[in-house]
Amino acid sequence: MFEFVRNHTRLALGFMLLLIIPSFIFFGVQGYTRFMGGAGATVAKVDGKAINRNEWDEIYKRYLDQLRQRNPNVDPAQIDTAQTRASVLDQVLRERVVIAAADQLHLYPAPERMQRLFDSEPEYAGLRAPDGKLNRDVLAMQGMTVEMLEQRVAQELAAKQVLAGITDTVPISPSATAAAVDPLLQQRAVQVLTFDPASYRNQVSVDDAQIEAYYKSHQDEFKAPQQATIDYAVLELPALERQVSVTDADLQQYYDDHKQRYTEPEQRHVSHILIKVDKDATAAQRAQAKAKAEALLAELRKDPAAFADLARKNSEDPGSAAKGGDLDWFGRGAMVKPFEDAAFALQPGQISDVVQTDFGYHIITVTGVRGGDVKPFDAVRGEVEASFRRAAAEKRWAEAAEQFTNTVYEQSDSLQPALTKLKLDKQTATVQRDPQPGQTGPLASTKLLDAIFSSDSLKNKRNTDAIEVGPNELVAAHVQQYQPAHVLALAEVKDRVRALLVDRQAQALALQAGKAKLAAVQGGHADDLPPAVVASRGKPAGLMPPVLQAALRADASKLPVAVGVDLGAGGYAVLRVTQVLPRDASAAPEAQIRDQYAQAWAAAEAEAYLEALKQRFKVEIKPGAIGTPAEAASAPAP
Repeated sequence: MFEFVRNHTRLALGFMLLLIIPSFIFFGVQGYTRFMGGAGATVAKVDGKAINRNEWDEIYKRYLDQLRQRNPNVDPAQIDTAQTRASVLDQVLRERVVIAAADQLHLYPAPERMQRLFDSEPEYAGLRAPDGKLNRDVLAMQGMTVEMLEQRVAQELAAKQVLAGITDTVPISPSATAAAVDPLLQQRAVQVLTFDPASYRNQVSVDDAQIEAYYKSHQDEFKAPQQATIDYAVLELPALERQVSVTDADLQQYYDDHKQRYTEPEQRHVSHILIKVDKDATAAQRAQAKAKAEALLAELRKDPAAFADLARKNSEDPGSAAKGGDLDWFGRGAMVKPFEDAAFALQPGQISDVVQTDFGYHIITVTGVRGGDVKPFDAVRGEVEASFRRAAAEKRWAEAAEQFTNTVYEQSDSLQPALTKLKLDKQTATVQRDPQPGQTGPLASTKLLDAIFSSDSLKNKRNTDAIEVGPNELVAAHVQQYQPAHVLALAEVKDRVRALLVDRQAQALALQAGKAKLAAVQGGHADDLPPAVVASRGKPAGLMPPVLQAALRADASKLPVAVGVDLGAGGYAVLRVTQVLPRDASAAPEAQIRDQYAQAWAAAEAEAYLEALKQRFKVEIKPGAIGTPAEAASAPAP
């Protein structure tokens, strides 16, 4: 039982996380019922109720913040993409149609059920106050009220009911499952001959007239994107850290003020004897337990060496009694406070008085002490300086950020005033309208690129605003040269066009040869095909996915059977299925595969149901609503 003491603090936190963090991550506590309200253009509608621009920005920002918290080292530009915005909005819409369905079907639990839930369910025990009611102080620490939690839980229960009828009761007949599992595990002997376009390139001849004709008729393929050459300035904590003036006296004072950071945490090796008392025990029962503990303590005062033996015989902590009461090493914060205070007040070999906790009465002895030593200043000087600079930079950040923001705006014809005032380095780059593959850092930020390619930056030659591209990281840019999208001259792309035409003609020759070979094989001329390989979905034997799929789909009622597969730029494949073999014995057990198939079927049904709900509750997404800020700003109002 006392093993719970060790994890008491962590478990309490676990209850908080489990109960307060919602399963629907995007909305905040009141999000589901706050369809209206706020200002801004409409992003989307569900059942006629709008999600406005301000609300969407808040939802999306919260989502990005949660991603950064879970992955603190991720580059914000890599997650803040058009694909991410679309994915998040789709999830928002799915969740809102579920809530709309719950509203229409009256699936919200009655107040009486909610009360019973909070009063009796074990998972809510960590949130109950001593009087049995929800602890408002504990909830307030998480930024919630009792009413907010009740609304959150009621919404989650209602939403689960909307989907439960689909995900929990998908009817799948044994015959249907068997029909699906059989081809999944089936093996086939297949001969494959591939016609690679690369083998036909030496047969292709392309002249200048063909190149020019293709160029003139496909000029959209040879457009250079718009791009801009920019100066830009980055204000970030490392830049401010480098500017911090440091003296030995400063570092020594910082070390003295923060010695706990450079102290090895003290740990105690402790054994104990527990006489357990339930929380609802009577006064008489408590007195009896305490008397037993006092009697054991008296024995130990006479013979301290008998501690382990007495613990094995008398302790009611099943996790440690068999080990003579040994709780191993622990530091501060691992045990409930009365126990911890007693343990850390003892010297090695000392035995405590009887200590009372929520679990009963304890007798504690310390068998070892380690840690607690302060590392010398010289040993941690580098760490102290880094922390000092970081703290000074963080202290200055708000002021520097305001100076940077105001200066690039008020003196918008150049970045130099901001660079000079804040002692920053000017950086240059050539950027395109969209982040380039593999780009990291500020230049991967869609927000910054939106600002760079805005009319104010391009036409009026003004600095962009200070753009937040990451935590404690602001960037402003100034366009020095702009080149709009344009068609490249033939001379610039002639080699590219030639290579493209050669590839296409070689592909056509491979296709022609492959189809001719297929006709020959179907006519019975298959002697020159390679030896057959045995392939299945689980063991593709090196076959390309399109070839494997074609082999497994081929009609095996009359063998051998030959089919052709157009591989596009990869050429053409002729395959001949000669045998259908028993299932692969090394594959997963059929029962396991049937379960996986049933789960996949249930997921597909749920997906279809959600799409049906979208239709039923008339989900609308405004064109360009979740695009870049520049696109959103130019989108017409609803």
